[in-house]
Amino acid sequence: MLGRYLEGEQATVRVFLPFASEVTLGDAQLPMRRLGDTGIFVWQGQASLVEEHPRIAWKDSSGQSHSHIDPYSFMPWIADFDLHLFAEGRHWHIQNILGAHLHEIDGIQGVRFATWAPNAERVSVVGDFNQWDGRRHAMRIRGGSGVWELFIPGLKPGDLYKFEIRNRQSGQIVVKCDPYGQQFEMRPNTASIITDDSGHEWRDGSWIERRRQANWLHEPHSVYEVHLGSWLRDDNNYFLNYRELAHRLVEHVQKLGFTHIELLPVTEHPLDASWGYQTTGYFAPTSRYGSPDDFRYFVDYCHQHNIGVLLDWVPAHFPKDEHGLARFDGSALYEHEDPRKGEHRDWGTLIYNFGRNEVKNFLLASALYWLEEFHIDGLRVDAVASMLYLDYSREENDWIPNEYGGNENIEAIEFLRELNIITHTQQPGTIVVAEESTAWPQITRPPDQGGLGFSMKWNMGWMHDTLQYMSHDPVHRQHHHNQLTFGLLYAFTENFVLPFSHDEVVHGKASMIYKMPGDEWQRFANLRLLYTYMFTYPGKKLLFMGCEFAQGREWDHERGLDWYVLDYPLHQGVQDLLGDLNALYRKEPALHYYDFDHQGFEWIDCNDAAHSILVYQRRHEQAKIIVVLNFTPVPREGYRVGVPEAGLYRELLNSDSEFYAGSNMGNAGMLHSEAIPWMGQEHSVVLDLPPLAGLILKIE
Repeated sequence: MLGRYLEGEQATVRVFLPFASEVTLGDAQLPMRRLGDTGIFVWQGQASLVEEHPRIAWKDSSGQSHSHIDPYSFMPWIADFDLHLFAEGRHWHIQNILGAHLHEIDGIQGVRFATWAPNAERVSVVGDFNQWDGRRHAMRIRGGSGVWELFIPGLKPGDLYKFEIRNRQSGQIVVKCDPYGQQFEMRPNTASIITDDSGHEWRDGSWIERRRQANWLHEPHSVYEVHLGSWLRDDNNYFLNYRELAHRLVEHVQKLGFTHIELLPVTEHPLDASWGYQTTGYFAPTSRYGSPDDFRYFVDYCHQHNIGVLLDWVPAHFPKDEHGLARFDGSALYEHEDPRKGEHRDWGTLIYNFGRNEVKNFLLASALYWLEEFHIDGLRVDAVASMLYLDYSREENDWIPNEYGGNENIEAIEFLRELNIITHTQQPGTIVVAEESTAWPQITRPPDQGGLGFSMKWNMGWMHDTLQYMSHDPVHRQHHHNQLTFGLLYAFTENFVLPFSHDEVVHGKASMIYKMPGDEWQRFANLRLLYTYMFTYPGKKLLFMGCEFAQGREWDHERGLDWYVLDYPLHQGVQDLLGDLNALYRKEPALHYYDFDHQGFEWIDCNDAAHSILVYQRRHEQAKIIVVLNFTPVPREGYRVGVPEAGLYRELLNSDSEFYAGSNMGNAGMLHSEAIPWMGQEHSVVLDLPPLAGLILKIE
């Protein structure tokens, strides 16, 4: 009804301006008449008198003048092919169609809006530009696609907007932020923001090309996990900008030798305490730390300094906030209607309906968007186990079996396979890492072989067993020796990452240093030993911020880390050790090349439970590394260890060194082997094993 309509040489123009007292049309300022007591104004006359896109001028009841170009004079612009691909769940760049985008039509600047709301009776764009009045800019429905669209002239970057949606069945009206919005207001405000085209000029071309050509399976991969809001804050305990964080983080990470930074979710989210894991903006970096271009600068700066950037990404669930995706068009659109399938009881969040093509497309496009638009090097997918199992953390009668009667979520399985196929195909060199806590098989095996196709998987079993073992008083560790050795039975069944993540240092679990038993000296010695074990064990590495210098208190997302503790030698010693372990891990192929392959590891002795000692070798064609770990505070002088070859063995690292604030017991740096068979090896060396310490040896 609204807009300009032609009948031969005659034209009819209708507008809806409920606050107008008088309205004129076009450059000729043709008067329009009100229809009754409605807000509808109409003009009829010669078509030649009215421009194709006429300007509407009007005065409100206070006499103030306004004008705008009629948005209903523009034809629909979304191609049928785009709608077809979206309905099939195969439009990998649907964010370029849906959402809000600056555009020019017939020389007129404005913004194209589009959203998916198939159960809506009406969808309108609302914002400051129309006093948040849903009657003013009602959108067009595109047939049976469920997609609504409208071009509004004159809007500009920085303008706020939402979608007002009236449900077809109930008549309920909801006001929602844009699921495809690329920037949002700073919380607690929730409006979407019209974004300008990016002005960032990328300078990471050489990094991207190296990433494309590299074989990540055989490269060192050591990750520093970071929550940007609490790594460091300013003097007023407020967030730093992405740009300032880039410079400070890169300096720290380079000094310690990590290869990657992994960010807890920076996708927009309403609640700080969710740490970003309850996402509302799947296409928007959070405004807490700056603009989208500020975030581009962050990633670019990391790449220019040879640091990769991984992003936590959360397709497992979303929050119930009224402005978000929950019952988006008044119905269970993105989620399941039945709470037995559509709600996480533990987290109070909703579960995506992975069987709906448009929902799957939304998530797949989001994943690609971060890899393409922000040059992210990989995604870590949160809570994969909750996606795979229909009965995940549910009571017996609180879940619905699949069509075969099982507890597997078939739609989620297919979604994850498709996610990995698409991201690896479209963005070669990027990785996707699963946080998956069960024994689901073949998480990191190719989909065409029955796997899910992830690049890597967090080794939660190794993490739990290791931390539980380390919590025991050393006098009792001999009875729990299998907690260290059991992991090698399955270490090469997946491509594993060894994670000491944020989840292990919150909610009363204690910081890493206070998980260790004993007095102060023993706690620090235990932690140095633990990190030596971690960096010599098969698998890629991940460590949460603050753990690198043994922060004493648990992580608190509302304040920065306790950097002052680095003034104390014991804390500085742990950080120095981390730097040397990273350097050794990156330098020595034996410690990283076969992280996922049994040929890179061999036990020399895993049976000395009585002394709580482990001896193993990491192997590569170029060299072999011998690792000896003493998990008791008892020094072991004259301890004979089997070695694979005759020769001179250099002590590459001793976690008890005085450089790390240890007791400095060791072997003067060099050891000569003897032709005495030991531990199944043809040669052996005699060591002085320092207490609660690890030695790393290499044949010269």
